[in-house]
Amino acid sequence: MRKRKSLLIIIALIFSFTLYGFYTFYIDTNDNLKSIYLVPKDAVYIIETQDPIDNWNDISKSDIWNHLNTNTYFNELAESLNKIDTIFKQEKSVFESIGNREVLISAHVYKPKKYDFFYVVDLQKIAKLNILKNHLNSFTDSNYKVSKRKYHNHEIIEIYDVTDRETLHISFIKNQMIASYVHTLVEASIDQYLEPEIGRNLDFIEVEKEVGYGDMFRLYLQYQYFEDYLKVFSNESGALTKTLSKSLLFSGFNFDLDDNTITANGITNYNETVSIYLKSLQNSGKSSRRIPEIAPKETAFYLSFTFDRFDKFYSNFENVLKEKPEEFKSYLDGTEQIENFLKIDLEKHFISWIDDEIALIQLHSTVTNSKKDVAFILKTTDSDDAKKNLHFILEQIRRRSPAKFKEVSYKGHAINYMDIKGFFKALLGDLFKEIDRPYFTVIDDYVVFSNHPNTLKSIITSYINDQTLANFESFEDFDNNFDSRSSVFAYINAPYLYNSAYNFLDANTRKELQANKDYFICFSQIGIQLQSEDDFFETKLVVDYEDPEIVKSKYTFMDTAFKSKRSTTTKQVELTEATINKATVFNIKEIFPTDLTAKKFKKTYYNGKTRFSVELKNGLKHGDYLEYYSNGKLKIKGKYKRDQQDGTWRVYNYQEDVVFKKRF
Repeated sequence: MRKRKSLLIIIALIFSFTLYGFYTFYIDTNDNLKSIYLVPKDAVYIIETQDPIDNWNDISKSDIWNHLNTNTYFNELAESLNKIDTIFKQEKSVFESIGNREVLISAHVYKPKKYDFFYVVDLQKIAKLNILKNHLNSFTDSNYKVSKRKYHNHEIIEIYDVTDRETLHISFIKNQMIASYVHTLVEASIDQYLEPEIGRNLDFIEVEKEVGYGDMFRLYLQYQYFEDYLKVFSNESGALTKTLSKSLLFSGFNFDLDDNTITANGITNYNETVSIYLKSLQNSGKSSRRIPEIAPKETAFYLSFTFDRFDKFYSNFENVLKEKPEEFKSYLDGTEQIENFLKIDLEKHFISWIDDEIALIQLHSTVTNSKKDVAFILKTTDSDDAKKNLHFILEQIRRRSPAKFKEVSYKGHAINYMDIKGFFKALLGDLFKEIDRPYFTVIDDYVVFSNHPNTLKSIITSYINDQTLANFESFEDFDNNFDSRSSVFAYINAPYLYNSAYNFLDANTRKELQANKDYFICFSQIGIQLQSEDDFFETKLVVDYEDPEIVKSKYTFMDTAFKSKRSTTTKQVELTEATINKATVFNIKEIFPTDLTAKKFKKTYYNGKTRFSVELKNGLKHGDYLEYYSNGKLKIKGKYKRDQQDGTWRVYNYQEDVVFKKRF
């Protein structure tokens, strides 16, 4: 009788547990919490996947990850993920119970120049059985120490890695497990879960709705914290970064990995109260990109805006500004000041001849090491009309400016100087403020402005030699990933950007960049396209990966050229009667003054001593030319007259004795 009673009790318990499990797993579904609700509000980006195990296996086998995993930063990310994985794999049954679940990984700047990751794993109904939580509470391993503490009535389990001296902080909120190696991120998540920030942000919800749940991963960018994130890697933040941080709200992408190309499709929304440019572009139409026809092959960054017509865009631009009384008044004051001072009509003399594309480009210049090899390019409706109106503006400037600058011809292209401060900032806003008192030239159907004449010379030379983006096979193939017509298009060539940055970074940053060179240049081409659609922009992102050794075989890099130059400098040979080549000794290489209004131009050796100096007049070599050995001794002396060698030129040895002379 007693055995029968015990059996009945066991059967009752099994039946009760079965009913509880059935209720838990199939009926009670009202207590689940969305993963996004637990992501702290200051996430710079969020990566989301529904099948983390399968997707991680695919990624870990790719050439991209195998290469990145040799880098310290990415290796540390992988190690962080692997540590979490190792903890859960201590008992295979626990890991199998978790299986493929929705996982979110977000990046946060938790203090200046420092950022880390936050993880959310949706355990779904498994959480109600407390399998994982109980396992972690009883977790024992010689490499780890487990402790617990309370934070706002939530238990935080802390797993200390004895070897690496790092602590993984884990907590459970309803069906979600949250984790991070930064305790403040876990605490921030607990603080906000009853009143979630990002998950209930209407702008984020709009993006999330359009992105859906396809492909391997979803990526969300929150631009509000983008500038702080970039400052982790660089002390500088340019006008473009500031504009992005203020103007854009969220981007969301579905993305997949196909061989060595990452392709992402999604949408971007923007802050209508701040983003003057995007709101103006929204109803301005779009056109084909043509500026690659003159943009040099060495272009590191190309940012294009297109529209049906520029005057349509500009009318929309003014209408958007009218919604901001203070900004509109500032705009009117600035443009009226220019018009009144120069006695010109901006609509007639400038806006009227601009066609359907404008662009900013940054290039690795072939003739200058300037920090700002940036150009502003305008496509014209009629280049002759553009020249006529620009020369009228120049004449008005000359009448009212003490600076006198005559037109300089370079390889058949006239270079002029627009000596008026704040012209483009007044006309088009802060994004274009760095183009100030620029030089300009006309190439085919385009007007090119730059603060540095050598940037214009690089563009002219590339155009004449057919070394443009349009003739660059790699760019053409890459550009085919995108629609030919778009509202906004941005292109980055990583090897040329590396070279451009290398020229002006300080020694410490240059050293760090060089150490991570292979991980910078491997993503050789990156492009993003925005297409106007309703109240947002359809967005496409494409990233090409190449083995860094292949990239190095295609490009010449400044760091190796720098070493070569230093070697050449230290091995410079004295010119004597025996060593001198009389046929070529006075073949002076073309020089590239950085200021065509200056009276003199000089360059130095890497040891700081003067390499040569030459007097200038109206941007041309005119006057004394002096060239020196690297030890400071005079090497060559002569004169120029209107850019041509003139009179008697002399060559000197180390004792400064004349060893050869020639009359021109």
